[in-house]
Amino acid sequence: MSSSTERRTFWSARRVLVTGGAGFFGSFVVDRLRAEGAKQVFVPRSADYDLVDPDAVERVYRDANPDVVMHLAAVVGGIGANQKHPGEFFYKNLMMGAQMMEQGRRHGVQKFVAIGTVCSYPKFTPVPFREADLWSGYPEETNAPYGLAKKMLMVQSEAYRQQYGFNSINLLPVNLYGPRDNFDLESSHVIPALIRKCVEAKRVGAPSVTCWGTGRPTREFLYVEDAAEAVVLAAERYDGSEPVNLGSGAEISTKSLAELVRDITGYQGRLVWDATRPDGQPRRALDTSRAALAFGFKARTSFKVGLERTVHWYLEHGPGTA
Repeated sequence: MSSSTERRTFWSARRVLVTGGAGFFGSFVVDRLRAEGAKQVFVPRSADYDLVDPDAVERVYRDANPDVVMHLAAVVGGIGANQKHPGEFFYKNLMMGAQMMEQGRRHGVQKFVAIGTVCSYPKFTPVPFREADLWSGYPEETNAPYGLAKKMLMVQSEAYRQQYGFNSINLLPVNLYGPRDNFDLESSHVIPALIRKCVEAKRVGAPSVTCWGTGRPTREFLYVEDAAEAVVLAAERYDGSEPVNLGSGAEISTKSLAELVRDITGYQGRLVWDATRPDGQPRRALDTSRAALAFGFKARTSFKVGLERTVHWYLEHGPGTA
């Protein structure tokens, strides 16, 4: 399926349930679906459907009657949030995923798209991370409960395909960033946290900004609009059991990242590294060749351009910017 007409035909004929569709990543997936012609997109709100509750999961399937399910809902956060809420992150993510897939099987959905996490990879995975290395060790400790809860979707997916012929796929995005991200310093990931810190420090004339860790770890980031395109393409074109990495193919140290954010925000103070704070996984970068081969995805947004768009959005809409 390649032409825009074929894509529109595919999506216009299907009812799509997008859990987490009102969140950061999910809102871009919903935008992308509608741009591709989807007319029936059901986005459950957490106030109406607590997906940890089995009765609510069954009810959302009755209400949405979906052909395709994209399970993006998750309880997430940065290193600090993972350290503070390991039990909650494990339980809620495990229960949501397991019940959403089970009810999807019972309701006979055509395809279930499970969104996993790069946190599922072992702590010392050889770089670039290849999907075949997923089971070669234990995840980095600070986010292991979250990573393992999401990893169980892979086990469930394969088991359901084997026993029931259930068509579910697993996508593993790296750290996402972009407009509409979570900029709450108590729970945000590294990019929105750095942007907010630098913008606020510039505003009050603070001489320095404190960053977590040593600055040595590396990360790979994927712009949220590119990630949304990847999910929609995979839902259309991919029907395999093997998990698929979603990334940009570019690795950057947290020190270089912080310096780039400082430059883009125009902050001229010093960056101070607090080595008493955890670094997290030492390196994180993906082999993205399977996504290119399986459904033709390649990230299009350069990291600098994506960061500039994110900073611009924060300056217009972010907390404390009025």
